[in-house]
Amino acid sequence: MTAHAPIVTIASRAEHVQRITTPAGLEAWLVESHAVPLVALEFAILGGASQDPREKPGLATLLAATLDEGAGPYDARGFHRAIDDLAIHIGFGADRDAISGHLQTLSRNVDKAFGLLKLALNDARLEAGDVARVRSQLAAELKRDANDPDSMASKAFREAAFPNHPYGRPVRGDLASIDTLTREDLIALRERLIARRDLKIGVVGAIDATTLSDLLDATFGGLALQNDLAPVPEIEVANVGMRQVVDLDVPQSTIRFGRPSITKHDPDYYAVVVANHILGGGTFTSRLFREVREKRGMAYSVYSHLNEYDHCPMLIGAAATKNERAGEAIGVIQEEFRNFVADGPTEDELDKAKKFLIGSYALRFDTSTKIASQLVNLQLDGFEPSFLDERNGRIAAVTMEDCQRGAKRLLGDGDLLVTVVGKPAGV
Repeated sequence: MTAHAPIVTIASRAEHVQRITTPAGLEAWLVESHAVPLVALEFAILGGASQDPREKPGLATLLAATLDEGAGPYDARGFHRAIDDLAIHIGFGADRDAISGHLQTLSRNVDKAFGLLKLALNDARLEAGDVARVRSQLAAELKRDANDPDSMASKAFREAAFPNHPYGRPVRGDLASIDTLTREDLIALRERLIARRDLKIGVVGAIDATTLSDLLDATFGGLALQNDLAPVPEIEVANVGMRQVVDLDVPQSTIRFGRPSITKHDPDYYAVVVANHILGGGTFTSRLFREVREKRGMAYSVYSHLNEYDHCPMLIGAAATKNERAGEAIGVIQEEFRNFVADGPTEDELDKAKKFLIGSYALRFDTSTKIASQLVNLQLDGFEPSFLDERNGRIAAVTMEDCQRGAKRLLGDGDLLVTVVGKPAGV
């Protein structure tokens, strides 16, 4: 990437990151700060919903939702009372590529907080009654989503984009499978996924490296060393150029559109970030917003963003409009894609996009939890702490030539996979 623009300099964030290796061999990134008596921990373990058995989608989500429903000597009510009494927050989640967890506590309760986290990870009860209760909660959500246009559009897009691939299956499961998920299924998945291999940890707050090292070994050191992950194939967004309609008798059409993108380690990645911001990522300043909403009044919102799954980087966007204008709206979106490839941005668009992306970066670091999350995300993406200081410079270095090249790589011939839910005209 050519770099003629000046590099923006900021106070170093990377110099505050301590890389800790514990006696048990665990690695964590720590930002020690005693300004307030709080400790925030975020962690992620590779795996996630992409490891659900084909016939049991939603299993990783159910596992994450039940890890804190009783552990060790505590039943579900007792465990929640223990964390509530000390103002501790512990929670777990699952996305397509990882199982994640977080902990927040006052520093005076750090030993007890880590002890409860250890119980949830190592000795969750997963009792049949609690599993059934959480499963019924997920089923209620799925029933609400079954006739929700946004959820239906996302489902149709996902299935068309990733046929016969784990990414094509629903993270939270579906109504056909959710009631088949059992305690035994959860135990089997836990044994496969919850391990020290591929564990990424970020910690921020009033704790020193020695104390943290001891707590991490006590909390995570008892986990199995190796996980047992099924391979997930690399894939590109399929069916680009196809338009599909899911018929629903509602007055408005909900639109999803997307196409392949590039990885975060590609030399043109930040040119693509800037190009997408100008095109559809800038919300009220983007070309899509201006052309679809402001000029034509077709949609309240329209946007695009970069979605970097581990095995499929992609651009995805959304809009909603009256049924009778759906085809027109899709046409305008596709035309803007092609115009941007042909003509590129203006100097003013390029300058404003870079200033916004650089200036807003600080908002990712305005709480301890956000900082810890950024530390984990960097590890998952394979970057060093130095990236915290380099990122804005990479944005600033994007030239007009870079942005034009990035737009062509991102948008190609302008073709999109489009799914629409409603009764759209002209699609």
